[in-house]
Amino acid sequence: MATSFQTLTKGILETRGGLRVVALVLLVMFGFAFQPQASAAPLTLALSMSPLSLPFFVAESEGFYAAEGVQVQTNEVIGGHRAMQDMLAGKADLATCSEAVIMFTSFKRDDFVVLASFGTSLEDVKVLTLESSKVTRARDLAHRRVGTIVGAASHYYLDTLAMLDGVAPESLEIVALQPETMAVALQQGGVDAIAVWQPNAYQAEHNVPGARALDDGGFYMLSFNLVSLRSTADQRNGDIVSLMRALNRAQRFIRDNPARAKQILRVRLGIDQAYADWIWPRYRYRLSLNQSLITTLESEARWALAGGHVSGERAPNYLRMIQPGPLRSVDPAAVGIVN
Repeated sequence: MATSFQTLTKGILETRGGLRVVALVLLVMFGFAFQPQASAAPLTLALSMSPLSLPFFVAESEGFYAAEGVQVQTNEVIGGHRAMQDMLAGKADLATCSEAVIMFTSFKRDDFVVLASFGTSLEDVKVLTLESSKVTRARDLAHRRVGTIVGAASHYYLDTLAMLDGVAPESLEIVALQPETMAVALQQGGVDAIAVWQPNAYQAEHNVPGARALDDGGFYMLSFNLVSLRSTADQRNGDIVSLMRALNRAQRFIRDNPARAKQILRVRLGIDQAYADWIWPRYRYRLSLNQSLITTLESEARWALAGGHVSGERAPNYLRMIQPGPLRSVDPAAVGIVN
């Protein structure tokens, strides 16, 4: 029996329409060869359920991961500090978190890298009080109980807001809370104020009777970032590049299809249309790695050292913690880090 491909092809050609069959077979073979192939092992992502994570929501909803040939398994968490913890504990390959979480973690270990920033906002973190507390500005928080997530962006924001209004941060009575317990603590009088991020801040302001946010003047530009262990970034470089391509598609989609993007945001966060409309002009979604990230990390590190919030003598070298390769391969213009 003839078994070679050449013999088989000759036999097919001798039959009626054999040429068309061979052409079809070859087309299918080459088609499969050039299709993006997903890795056997999915990338696991610890994803903070924040408005800033919208590019990831869109990439999943619109099929951009699959289109770029990468499988992504999403583990939803409340807060970037938890996402970082899960990634460092080996529960995820990647995590999304604020630059403040990166700064705090950098004083404990240096085996992780920043792959990209993907969202920013001047209004992601707020301090809320009750009208009955008579707290109308940050200086009124002196000697008051204030709930915050210690070691995260809300902690840095709270201290900085106090200092800008002439209050020594140490005069605040800090109560360590988690974001999902903030509103109840404020409503029940466990604290006089809370410092918390979105969507928890908006939900507390609209669901707790008498709650109101302090005006901060928009001094803190919070960024959300994609991080991984250094070893993961090296071993899964191809998959991470594919993920970046999917996120690049997502940011264009958000820009060009705002109504659909808002709908995706509403569904993933379980929020109403009014909240989606409120946040829309307050968030920016763009893949980047800019020098401003290094500057912010260094500034926050100086604050953390001066306040005794971390152990160490000096700030880490944050330039060494940036891994721009994957993003640069997708969009060279998005990388503005000075080496």
